[in-house]
Amino acid sequence: MNEPILSIRDLVVNFHGEDPPRTLINHVSFDLAKGEVLGLVGESGSGKSLLCRAVMRLLPSRKLSIDAGSVELDGRDLVTATPEDMLAVRGREIGMIFQNPTSHLDPVMKIGHQIAEGIRFHQGMSARQARAEAIEMLAQVGFPDPARQYDNYPHEFSGGMRQRAMIAAALSCKPKILIADEPTTALDVTIQAQILELLLDLRDRFGLSVILITHDLGIVAQTCDRIAVMRNGRLVEQGGKRQVLGRPQHEYTQMLIGSHPSLPVASASATVASDASEKTTRPLLEVDDLNVRFDVGGSLFRTARKTVAAVKNVSFQVMPGDTVGIVGESGSGKSTLARAILGLTPISSGHVTFDGVDLAQQPKHALAKLRRETAMVFQDPLNALNPRMTVGETLGEVLKVQGMPFAQIPHRIEELLDLVHLGQEFKDRRPRSMSGGQCQRVGIARALAVNPRMIIADECVAALDVTIQKQIVDLFAELKTRMNLTLLFIAHDLAIVRNLCDRVLVMYHGEVVEEGRSADVFARPKQAYTAALIEAVPDIDPDKKLRAPKTIAAPTAA
Repeated sequence: MNEPILSIRDLVVNFHGEDPPRTLINHVSFDLAKGEVLGLVGESGSGKSLLCRAVMRLLPSRKLSIDAGSVELDGRDLVTATPEDMLAVRGREIGMIFQNPTSHLDPVMKIGHQIAEGIRFHQGMSARQARAEAIEMLAQVGFPDPARQYDNYPHEFSGGMRQRAMIAAALSCKPKILIADEPTTALDVTIQAQILELLLDLRDRFGLSVILITHDLGIVAQTCDRIAVMRNGRLVEQGGKRQVLGRPQHEYTQMLIGSHPSLPVASASATVASDASEKTTRPLLEVDDLNVRFDVGGSLFRTARKTVAAVKNVSFQVMPGDTVGIVGESGSGKSTLARAILGLTPISSGHVTFDGVDLAQQPKHALAKLRRETAMVFQDPLNALNPRMTVGETLGEVLKVQGMPFAQIPHRIEELLDLVHLGQEFKDRRPRSMSGGQCQRVGIARALAVNPRMIIADECVAALDVTIQKQIVDLFAELKTRMNLTLLFIAHDLAIVRNLCDRVLVMYHGEVVEEGRSADVFARPKQAYTAALIEAVPDIDPDKKLRAPKTIAAPTAA
């Protein structure tokens, strides 16, 4: 390895809110070479983000402190550097990209101004010079019309473009090191591949050194030179990516690799599984020529309005016990379709028939039936739960609404916790005291409280670690078998859909452009759009090149 640009030795970070202090980063040591991409992997709570915040001296609490070790950047120890010195280091020498661009971009400040602000501070340029430099940086990260988009606000861009804006802000001061903290977790596979390819391209052009924090081993396999694995604040394994992925030494690394949802080769088992559901003659759910349109634009003084078709002429059937995956990029209409099926979004035309009852023709009867026999699991497990209510109160509320006798509720709560493999002690816990995976299990228990025949899971594992994702997916598979559940599983992670679902629908701009058995669609996609989605899924094979589609062609007519 080349001479290290960053050298961390025996770094210790303690939390002093307890007696004795609790060690959160425990004697961590590693080097980062010039031009190297280091993948820092591990589950939530393993200390990845805290370690990188310690490097930048941006610890999130005054009760946290660096109590031992050194962080040397070009021979200077940042642990002992003055606050004034660190102001010059942050941004100018070490840039950082955060996981959620929405929460780290100022919503009332133009994108270009946010980039130019750092340029003026660190490089002393005039406002005009900083504007020109910011426009150039927007062009470098792939904005198609940077001069015009300089004056746009964050809400006017997609998630992928907002992430590009954050990368532009981080790179605008030409740092030597870029720390990317889960920069693609909530993005579609195609946008994720584009962002990762952009980081590699910028590394090659500017000689950047990159620390990429992620829980996805598929990402590190295709983008990183070396891998460092963290668990409980310790570095349990590090080495070249082929060494770590091919011959993992630590059992924790082996578990992470085993949990990765790689796309399998086509197999006969998936076909057999889907055949069983097709023996039923009557579908549980029928969607026929469904359209959902929204009026946008117009104001008190301007009456001109525009109609946007969010769902266009969608038709499909779901048999009892089927597991159907709905995939597509952000904005393809997946969530709108789900909400329309449940009667949460008005239907413009077409029909949704659940167990023989048409939502358009018998809305009152159909809505009552949907409320009794369907449920939804949401993407953000923490925000989907009331923070003031205990788990028992949350589940009890649903059971009361369903009319269950009060005396039976405590026993039913115990049954629901058992179904999702949570201990009885969770009855008295509140969401803030639980992990994301535990909160999602509570969300599933809440959905099961109505004894549903069908559950719609909307990106329910997108925000979870890969190991927790596997646990939740395995739980769904178990519940499907035990309770004969019908499942609509919305996701942008095609590997999970391939492993869990019997059938898959591919959506593009509100339309279903391809559907069929998962094994068939993934093995022999008919549309170039579907093939591009599949190709963009990160693979754990380090020799497989990252392929980001520059543009995805619109699907051809069937």
